[in-house]
Amino acid sequence: MKVEQIYKIVNDTTKAVLGESGVVLEDFSNIVQIGTAIFDNNAVDNYVKGVINRIGKTIFVERAYKGQAPKVLMDAWEFGSILSKIRVSKLPEAEENEEWELQDRAVYEQDMFYKMDVEEKFYNGRTTYQIPISIAEKQVKESFKNVDELNRFFSMIQTAIYNSLRVKEESLIMGTINHFTAMTIKAEVGSGNLYNRTGVKAVNVLYEYEQATGDTTLTPATMLKSEAFIKFLSYKIKLISSRLSRMSTLFNINGKENFTDEDRLHIVLLNDVATASDVYLQSDTYHNELTKLPNGVDTVTYWEGSGTDFALESVSKIHIKTAKGDEVEVPYILGVMFDRDSLGVSNLEAEVRSHYNAKAGFTNYWYCQTAGYFNDESESFVVLYASKQS
Repeated sequence: MKVEQIYKIVNDTTKAVLGESGVVLEDFSNIVQIGTAIFDNNAVDNYVKGVINRIGKTIFVERAYKGQAPKVLMDAWEFGSILSKIRVSKLPEAEENEEWELQDRAVYEQDMFYKMDVEEKFYNGRTTYQIPISIAEKQVKESFKNVDELNRFFSMIQTAIYNSLRVKEESLIMGTINHFTAMTIKAEVGSGNLYNRTGVKAVNVLYEYEQATGDTTLTPATMLKSEAFIKFLSYKIKLISSRLSRMSTLFNINGKENFTDEDRLHIVLLNDVATASDVYLQSDTYHNELTKLPNGVDTVTYWEGSGTDFALESVSKIHIKTAKGDEVEVPYILGVMFDRDSLGVSNLEAEVRSHYNAKAGFTNYWYCQTAGYFNDESESFVVLYASKQS
């Protein structure tokens, strides 16, 4: 074991801590160890210089990833593959009540058949993937002192596999939401430069803020630092939530009569938006119940990825090729609001298969995951984004 003499460093840092000197360059290059994957036979004792150092304690890095994706998982079933959704496609029309228009000797028809307009959608797609891992138990035993350490090692590997599955599942859930976002923007305002374009389903919050206040100084890069803009955004979210609860044809792509009660509404906001609301509105607002976001809001760190810098433009961006063949690339997506039946992950199946190779003495495991991911354009979905003319 290598031992470094650091008396000079600790003396210098003590002076800096006590205020006896200014901030000094602290050379920790020989103090903080980065770690080596394998060490050689130079790792010997400091006495006779011939006895190899032994491992005294082993730490197994086993940390389960909980994930952050919104909860859109639906139930599973054993037989059959198709997910069917049935809905009344059009509300029945009213007609004259002849009870109050009776005429002498008139005949009143009562045997007419009135057909209800009903439609059924079928979702019969699945996505699947698997993660393979090979375990050679006999060989691994050579590296550990007892069966407890060996079991902890295998437990660590299994946790890493499930973490990988969770990350992949999370990305597919976010992809399902992002796909609906792209379809909604394409259907409502098209694509390309989205400035001066806003709608009911795809709302350009920055443009509407400018129209309402006359303030044109903000940009997508600076808007979340403006208390006035955050208040306006909170106002829009509450207003749209209320509007979604009323029967309307405006909040879904297919123009179906629909509504979404508060208990069925999912609101997913970019974490930058939710954090800005907490910091700029809730921290110093006396009646913060008037400005706080609705209860049960989900937040996501990014829609697709962080990029290399976690810049707002990166985390707020989607770039999707839809099932209809449209390519939609839009930055500054602030949030989405949708009915719980508008999208989901259905019939999630997880399975572990194994096979022992007797000749080589190892076991292969395949962690398989299959599910169906769907969007229903007849259900409510609203996108909040920001765009400004460059």
